[in-house]
Amino acid sequence: MNADELSALQAPFKTKYKRDSKAAMLKLRAEGMLDNPGIACRIDTSRGLIEAGLHRATGGTGLQACSGDLLLEALVACAGVTLTGMATLLDIEVSGKVVAEGDVDLRGVLGVDEKVPVPFQEIRLRFDIESDADAKQLETLKELTERYCVIFQTLKNPPVFDVRFAVGATKTAKKKTRRA
Repeated sequence: MNADELSALQAPFKTKYKRDSKAAMLKLRAEGMLDNPGIACRIDTSRGLIEAGLHRATGGTGLQACSGDLLLEALVACAGVTLTGMATLLDIEVSGKVVAEGDVDLRGVLGVDEKVPVPFQEIRLRFDIESDADAKQLETLKELTERYCVIFQTLKNPPVFDVRFAVGATKTAKKKTRRA
């Protein structure tokens, strides 16, 4: 795809969203089914079933996906798509790979030390690319990729969270409810 084709593809959406800001709001949704006592969660994605479980370093078998890896994979996917989209619009040829690495202190995750934070303590995003673009073009590409990558911006500027427990909301939960 070239810049003209991408611009033409996105033009009707941009026009629509400029006219109607409510139409620009997209609600994404993910749902997982709990597996207890398996200590897992099955997520039915648009590309197939993923079963997430404990990381090997916290007692997992290594056969299930680790949610930390999934987070980094989402970052890589979003950054890669954003980079190639921006490169297309700037008419810059790029190839290569995107790498995300993150550091988690498992003492916090496992509650070994309450002073150690649970979240990733550092995430590094690297683009190992081949390109004939000059330094100024590559800097523009980097800035635009950071600016428009949804996952990068979400991690950098966390949204407001609303966490709720809806006990008895599923058939399984209703079956296990004690009767007085």
